[in-house]
Amino acid sequence: MPVYSFEGRVPRIDQEAFIAPTATLIGDVTVEAGASVWFNTVLRADFAPIVIRADANVQDGSVLHAPPGIPVDIGPGATIGHACVVHGAHIGADAVVANHATVLDGVIIGARSLVAAHALVVPGTKIPDEVVVAGAPAKIRGPVAGTGAERWVKTSSEIYRELALRYRAGLKEM
Repeated sequence: MPVYSFEGRVPRIDQEAFIAPTATLIGDVTVEAGASVWFNTVLRADFAPIVIRADANVQDGSVLHAPPGIPVDIGPGATIGHACVVHGAHIGADAVVANHATVLDGVIIGARSLVAAHALVVPGTKIPDEVVVAGAPAKIRGPVAGTGAERWVKTSSEIYRELALRYRAGLKEM
């Protein structure tokens, strides 16, 4: 897997994390135990740190970048779906950022909230715990409880934790 130091800042990857061989990690990146970073994902921490907390997952084709002075923090058990952009944002525990969503500078997504597919969360937005946000710009649409989003919030972390274990054991280059 492409892992690069940058100006003395070196990625730190827990031995119990799964990093796909085509993921790229650059600079001050931390990936904690049980977390997974999937194929063709880029984590570029050249200006500020990026932390992928325990059991979180960053799925295929996503790009995470920490601009000057604004770290990226992906909370424990959080899910960043396929082809997302997370730029200088904090994603709460067990939150889900669905496919192709964009989350920009200074955004805080609350625990167990879901950012809908293709949403655009504009800079500085604060999203409370356990809500669904959608649209461009993203707006709160209501509580997660009792919606189809609730299933994703409750199951994504476990699904990807188990899948990462399978990949660690069974992925073989041909």
